[in-house]
Amino acid sequence: MLEGAALNHALTLGSDVAVAIRRHGEETFPHECCGAMVGRDGVVTAVVALPNTTEEGPRRRFLVRPSDYRLAEQRAGELGADLLGFYHSHPDHPARPSQYDLDHAWPTFAYVIVAVAAGAATDMTVWYLKDDRTTFEKGDLHGDQNSDSDSAAAVHR
Repeated sequence: MLEGAALNHALTLGSDVAVAIRRHGEETFPHECCGAMVGRDGVVTAVVALPNTTEEGPRRRFLVRPSDYRLAEQRAGELGADLLGFYHSHPDHPARPSQYDLDHAWPTFAYVIVAVAAGAATDMTVWYLKDDRTTFEKGDLHGDQNSDSDSAAAVHR
């Protein structure tokens, strides 16, 4: 569940999580990366990198297939955590949601977007879909500056 983060519109990235998201965006540049965020009570403790399987062109779109969603839920369960939301990159574009993002979002999740300019990750933001699904609200993202090497996991397939 996302109750804690959704009520506060805040998300905290555990140690190494921000680094893992940024690295994933840089590794997939010039295409978009995507992945799931797992944790508890609005604190992301691990990410699950997912393949970008869109048929619309991975440079400007990403798609989470039902099988990828099930994998993310399974990994969250294995870690004793919940699926909190998803992240993706915007290659050479600002870290704000597009109309495509709005059309494919669910109200219960947090959405982190990392801008990747010329192959280097820059701004990272978090967004929450309003209950009426008309737009996103920007949330507070905490822990992005933390580059400690603690025990948080970046889970890859």
